[in-house]
Parts: sequence; C-alpha cells; structure tokens
Amino acid sequence: MNEQEILQQKLASLRIEHRDLDDVIARIGEQAPYDQLQLQRLKKRKLALKDQITRLESRLLPDIIA
Repeated sequence: MNEQEILQQKLASLRIEHRDLDDVIARIGEQAPYDQLQLQRLKKRKLALKDQITRLESRLLPDIIA
C-alpha cells in the first residue's frame, strides 16, 4: 500500500467521523434540555476533523499554479 492509498483511507475515515458527528450534534440539538458543554466539545471536534480533512485533501490534490 503506497502513501496515496493510506492518505485516501485516512481521508475516508475522517469524512465518516465528521458525518457521524453531524448526526450526533443534530440529535442533541433536538433534545431539550441539552448539554451545552457536550455540544460545544462535539462542534470543536467536528471543526478539527474538517481541518484535518482539508489538509489531507490538499496533500492528495495539490494546487496547480497555472
């Protein structure tokens, strides 16, 4: 397995976790009352995942300067 394939697998895993967090955050937001601290932590984790996804995508698809 080469580095490209490893990065693609990691990217797929991060995307799944990001999507799962979306679902959890939506469900927590629908419940009343909800734990604001837990919700903030989940949103922070989701943002960190998005940053990791963006970094991996840029490594896999480097910008081509024309």
